[in-house]
Amino acid sequence: MVDDSTTYVGIDASKAKHAVAIAESGRTGEVRYFGEIETTPAAVERFVRKLEKKHRRLHFCYEAGSTGYGLYRQIVAMGHACEVVAPSCVPMRPGDRVKTNRRDAITLARLLRAGELTGIWVPDDVHEAMRDLVQAREAASEDLRKKRQPLHSFLLRHGRIFTGRRQGSAAHLRWLAEQKFDHPAQQIVFQDLVDAVRDATDRLARFESHIEELVPVWSMAPFVAAYQALRGVSLIVAVIFAVEIGDVRRYGNPRQLMGFLGPVPSERSTGDSVKRGGLTLAGNRRARRALVEGAWGYRHPARVTETIRKRLENLPKVVRDIAWKALVRLCKRYRQMTSAGKKAPIVIAAIAREMAAFLWAIGRTVAPQPTA
Repeated sequence: MVDDSTTYVGIDASKAKHAVAIAESGRTGEVRYFGEIETTPAAVERFVRKLEKKHRRLHFCYEAGSTGYGLYRQIVAMGHACEVVAPSCVPMRPGDRVKTNRRDAITLARLLRAGELTGIWVPDDVHEAMRDLVQAREAASEDLRKKRQPLHSFLLRHGRIFTGRRQGSAAHLRWLAEQKFDHPAQQIVFQDLVDAVRDATDRLARFESHIEELVPVWSMAPFVAAYQALRGVSLIVAVIFAVEIGDVRRYGNPRQLMGFLGPVPSERSTGDSVKRGGLTLAGNRRARRALVEGAWGYRHPARVTETIRKRLENLPKVVRDIAWKALVRLCKRYRQMTSAGKKAPIVIAAIAREMAAFLWAIGRTVAPQPTA
């Protein structure tokens, strides 16, 4: 006899084997440990087909991690519901000090049945591919930063200080080419450090070129173009925001988006006592950092530069109006908070928080394009 009620399946996903627990429907339903299965698609399909013979409705869940979304896509393709849960959102008892695959699977099955788990947004294959490219570009940028530090330290130890405006500019490269050292060993070390920085710079430029080439055929291209109407949102910042957040229309209001990004103050209030602390810094770190970097542009007076004017040419009027409103408001807010004696990190965090709200408003006016 086939049971019509929903059966909840918790999976503790790992590299070699998945630990599986099953929770029957109802508050008093049995929660039992099923065992371990292989991580291959064939083994997963056999396991799901076996459950289908006894249970008509199945609801799966597992924690997001290094195993990716392949398990989710396979289960959904077989016609069953599946949730990918953020590990930070799984309730844990303060006194629970034992963590095993068996316990994790049972906990997931029980919490899924109780409705205590909320699934994250899962990108499609193309979106995930673009995210991989953007994250590879971020790794290349971090590698360049690490390669530059030994070079700067070496030059500083020998009293070679660049007095120009920006490291990595054409003037800085010419200055590096003019540096000479008396001892051959020092010249070898210097040249090796310069070559390492040059290779890292070229690698970063290649990733950025690939991103610029692939964005026009991506479904999120209208969002990326519209986001760039804001000051401080370059192509890279817009792409980072788009790949990490996805379609902002899934957020009902800008507060939800700001809360997800994390530049909002924490709070511990009880009764009439209201205590607010530092920023929660929850949610997506990459998107938050991109907004913080872009927020520094609002320290300058509000005006439409030539770069922004070119970005606005083919955008709808509603997007241009939102971008101008954001420019005037955020520049004014920066001046007001600075005049009030607020420290720069606090001001920038506030600007980044409001930038997220304006990006949400812009994202509500556009729609994805069909993927080629």
